Amino acid sequence: MERDYINYGDRASEIENPKERKIYRSLELLPGFLNLITLIFAFLFSFFRPVWVAIFIILFTLFFVFNTGYLSYHQIICLLKVRKNLKINFLAKLKKIKNWQNIFHLIILPMYKEEVGIVNETFSALKNCDYPKEKLMVILAVEEKGGEEVKKVAKTIKQKYDNSFYRLKIIFHPKNLEGEIAGKGANTAYAGEIAKKEIIDKEKISYQNVIVSIFDIDTRVYPQYFAVLTYNYLTCKNPLKSSFQPIPVYNNNIWEAPSLTRIISVSNTFWQMIQQERPEQLVTYSSHSMPFEAFIKIGYPKNVVSDDSRIFWKSFFYFNGDYQVVPLYYPVSMDVVTALTLMRTLINQYKQQRRWAWGCTEIPYIFLGFLKNKKIYQWKKFFYSLILSYGFWSWACMSLLILFLGWLPWLVGGEEFKISLLSYNLPRLTGRILTIGMFGMVCGTITSAFFLPPKPRHISWFKSFTMNIQWLFLPLTLVVFGAFPALDASIRLMFGKYMGFWCTPKGRAKKLKN
Repeated sequence: MERDYINYGDRASEIENPKERKIYRSLELLPGFLNLITLIFAFLFSFFRPVWVAIFIILFTLFFVFNTGYLSYHQIICLLKVRKNLKINFLAKLKKIKNWQNIFHLIILPMYKEEVGIVNETFSALKNCDYPKEKLMVILAVEEKGGEEVKKVAKTIKQKYDNSFYRLKIIFHPKNLEGEIAGKGANTAYAGEIAKKEIIDKEKISYQNVIVSIFDIDTRVYPQYFAVLTYNYLTCKNPLKSSFQPIPVYNNNIWEAPSLTRIISVSNTFWQMIQQERPEQLVTYSSHSMPFEAFIKIGYPKNVVSDDSRIFWKSFFYFNGDYQVVPLYYPVSMDVVTALTLMRTLINQYKQQRRWAWGCTEIPYIFLGFLKNKKIYQWKKFFYSLILSYGFWSWACMSLLILFLGWLPWLVGGEEFKISLLSYNLPRLTGRILTIGMFGMVCGTITSAFFLPPKPRHISWFKSFTMNIQWLFLPLTLVVFGAFPALDASIRLMFGKYMGFWCTPKGRAKKLKN
């Protein structure tokens, strides 16, 4: 079929059309090739063309600083909008819109092996939100392969919250269904289809009056989330061709988490804030919402790892480029990665980052889609191709180039280069330029302080102190938990070592050390 490409998964080997399979496999090489060729050439040229590398790194560092200023500006503007939205009574604004009461919310919460405390906190936030509960239909989508313990958790939640919403339904996702990659996407797709048949169709609710929110199981909504979402749905230009993206903040257990994982999580919040100010680049991420009509028409992706971004791109191609993500400028709270020991926490954090970086599989999917779909404007194809390629390339390479190229030519460039004026000034000049770039870290500290919840009583003064100095570890985290997992993911894709969905263990670890 002409539009079969919309439903392609992460793996070229699964594509039946031989020609398209070869094209897709060739495109899978692209992210890893760009990353490796950049780093290899940077290393080799440091030996044989140190002057070229020195000039490049000076220009590149200047670009990095200007880019930091540009991104920091967007972050500050977003922060101001979030502060404003947190003070607005959106439910009161909604009541001025005709027929707002017709809107229902379907909330899908995929669950694997999470403990009852985490699930209970999520449901408690839903129950206590400032929105009519008779408009909330909640689905706890449980993985059958989670075993008996997860069934007990589901039963406990059902008993406690059964009368708290318009509907609360437990759906068990069978294991080993054909055409699925076991994970959040497959679970969500299955739960959505069951909810359609057994709730929405059965009660004859119009699809256009239903907004579906796909949340990670640790997602706690802020009080006015559904009021904000409904208001944006009813007032945006094209609600049936729009997804809606909140800002993820990682406040659930931030005071218990170690410094390194706090930095990574907070940095992710910063990036999502920046993207809210650049809606032309915004893609659905983690916990997000969309019209149920589009959810059913398009089909939630069940054969990919990065389902949160893939549902946007599926929608984009389904509607021939006429699909957008609306920034909500409103937060939802999630968990920082934690485990029982610091080492296990860091290992889990690396695996989570690598799973996110596996989003580089979107590059072959999107590029093939652009080749197949002739109805999308050429400028859109060029724009998204450039943005996506640059994004995954910079994730893997930028921090390595900035941190190592400043001194590598001096170290290996030979005696002639070492005694040159350029060699003498290179580390000093790049160091001063990067010092100016510390402005971005200052913006990050201010933003982090705004979202930080009050310190629990059991938290020591030393933990509060580490909150202020944790940004000293930023260069380390950019390399170890940024560049390395991004390189890991792109090289795996390059060599056809496909990843499955790795479910980040959710837990509380109050005794973790910094």
